[in-house]
Amino acid sequence: MSDFRLKVFYTVAQRLSFTKAAQELYLSQPAVTRHIRELEQQYQTSLLDRSGSRVSLTPAGQSLLAYTTRIMELYSEAAFEISALQHQASGTLTIGASTTFAQYILPQMLARFRTRYRNVKVSVYAENTEHIEQALQGKKIDIGIIEGKTKNKAFRYTPLIRDEIVLVAASRNKLAKKGTLRLIDLHTVPLVLREPGSGSLEVVTHALRKAGLRLSALQTPVRMNSSEGIKSYLLQSDAMAFLSIHAVLRELERDELTVVDVKGLNIDRQFHLIHPHGGPDRLAGLFQQFVLGYNFRL
Repeated sequence: MSDFRLKVFYTVAQRLSFTKAAQELYLSQPAVTRHIRELEQQYQTSLLDRSGSRVSLTPAGQSLLAYTTRIMELYSEAAFEISALQHQASGTLTIGASTTFAQYILPQMLARFRTRYRNVKVSVYAENTEHIEQALQGKKIDIGIIEGKTKNKAFRYTPLIRDEIVLVAASRNKLAKKGTLRLIDLHTVPLVLREPGSGSLEVVTHALRKAGLRLSALQTPVRMNSSEGIKSYLLQSDAMAFLSIHAVLRELERDELTVVDVKGLNIDRQFHLIHPHGGPDRLAGLFQQFVLGYNFRL
């Protein structure tokens, strides 16, 4: 982006945090503050309200964010189109994706990508988050798409799409028919979990801990390394599991599985594009531009 100050403002406005914006942009917090101050001086108005550690947008800030969002989208479209014109895209692209993303979101996206770039051959490496990061570090893949809370300083993480993890059970499950559980009820429910190293497991563990529940105190008799395996198990048992809403859409439509609301527990996560610092190579960069402009629909 030509005016880097707008990018700084956009990032702060999206995260509502100077600290998070500084981390994402690889700047110091004073540098972020300086860019915002210069922008406010340019427009001669306050754009952000800073009350202690909390940040909110002023009416002027909200207006500028709307225009900046449009500008960011145009820059992304321009960069993508110019990149496509500069390169007769061909070669092999290896994408590493966490299993949930690889199975339920990536295929449709890749079909659209291949329609546009028919000379690019794509190979997909589907594994849990831990293995994707290891593969990227070992240069076995060109770019990764992962889930989870932890960040490896060797990589740059770009937010891609948000996801919701929900508690699901077989529709015939008597306890699930209540529709709602209390947090304390989770102690009485057998839970099927993903394997260690899974980004999904990490997110669920973090959310439960924030709600005052320790995973070790719950009934977790079974662990599996795929959502498909977990769904098959649920259909034959009285267990429940935390799964991505993307993973259970078909079963919900067929009334095979049902979502059970847990009072006081909401589990959201962010999928990220990751690549080493310094930027992805040509084909990976082309894919990144495509993905960042992709219209995700649940």
